[in-house]
Amino acid sequence: MGRDRYVDFLRAWAIVLVVLGHWLITGLGRESDGRITAPELLATVPWTQWLTLGFQIMPLFFLAGGHAAGGSWSRARAAGGSATGWVGRRALRLLLPAGAYSGLVLLAVGICTAVGVEPGTLALVGWAMAMQFWFLPVYLLLSALTPPLHAAHRRWGLRVAVVMGMGAAAVDAVVVTVKVPYVGLADYVLVWGVAYQLGLCWRDGLLTRRRLLSAAMAVGGGAAFAALVVLGPFPVSLIFVTGQAPSNTNPPSVAMLAWVVAQVGLCLLVAPAVRRFLDREWVWRLVQSVGGASMTLYLWHMLPVLVVAAAFYLTALAPEPAFGSAGWWALRVPWLLVLGLVLAGFVAALRPLERKLAALYERTRPDADRRRSWMLWLGLATSVAALSHFAVQGFADDGRFPFLPSLGLALGMGLLLLPGRTVPDHPAQHEDALKEAS
Repeated sequence: MGRDRYVDFLRAWAIVLVVLGHWLITGLGRESDGRITAPELLATVPWTQWLTLGFQIMPLFFLAGGHAAGGSWSRARAAGGSATGWVGRRALRLLLPAGAYSGLVLLAVGICTAVGVEPGTLALVGWAMAMQFWFLPVYLLLSALTPPLHAAHRRWGLRVAVVMGMGAAAVDAVVVTVKVPYVGLADYVLVWGVAYQLGLCWRDGLLTRRRLLSAAMAVGGGAAFAALVVLGPFPVSLIFVTGQAPSNTNPPSVAMLAWVVAQVGLCLLVAPAVRRFLDREWVWRLVQSVGGASMTLYLWHMLPVLVVAAAFYLTALAPEPAFGSAGWWALRVPWLLVLGLVLAGFVAALRPLERKLAALYERTRPDADRRRSWMLWLGLATSVAALSHFAVQGFADDGRFPFLPSLGLALGMGLLLLPGRTVPDHPAQHEDALKEAS
């Protein structure tokens, strides 16, 4: 009864839009030699870049994540828990399903490599199966930084998010003007960190005490985004487009930062109306169903695309109107319906795996043993590095099996699991784990 249903709704809604957005922009074609191609819709049909304003929903992921993490860390800290134990448990909850998914995909890549699948096709498939992975390293880093971020939040409140935003703007200025390599990587933490930090502020009421603040964020952020697109060098697309520079997502730009502020403000403005809607039990049950399968949906939602490609495009059964034509858009409706049915089947089939991973988590949740804390932090760093590689290069870069990243992920997962124990240090931590798992 103490849960904020609106926070759970935001996560479920974000998952649904991510899945639908990826499916909508994925277009397939069959060449005369039988090869399957995937033209880039946003680059081929430029007007579709405007659609990303509705589908770029990742700010809500980080906003809800910050809200939930603030409550979770506050309870653990009050119960005497350590930052190491808390970060380890948060990381393991994400890495167990991600590791299982990666292991199964890498097994398939290894088999395809052994039987001689064409490298270009394998690389395309490997990229499609890892395209959503960029979120995991960033979220894991922000989770690891939650204790100091929360301490800063308790002392300085909303000013922390403002300073992070100013830092992100400074980094982006260097990226756009000087073009120094790798500097932009900081904006992955700074820009998305603003949304995460705003989640901490939201939980403590700093954003809702004055309704005018939410309206100012929505209007001000939207106006800043429009000015940066119309007068500045930034594109309208909030999803990466090949050849587009600068990009709003690779790394996140100051225009994306403006969109974060606008989206958070709008989210807070509509909260009362959505909360009333969520009081209907059938709506809440639907949100719970989606939320309970959120990690499965997020990780596995591109596999149905491969299944449909094999069933309808390799066999030349799928009609192929001109890419981006009216006929092509009309076929998006059955395309989405078929993918939805296939994904529902995968979700049902993966439930036994979810239960086993949940049981493994309960047996191996990291404790606060400081003598072995180095294993946890090294495992987390190694896992983040491996996931970052998959996010950028895919699971089969140039059609080859990625031995070193695979070994890194296995090593990182092992180091995270080793310091675990069955019984948590404090009853409150066990209660908190159950709340998080639900």
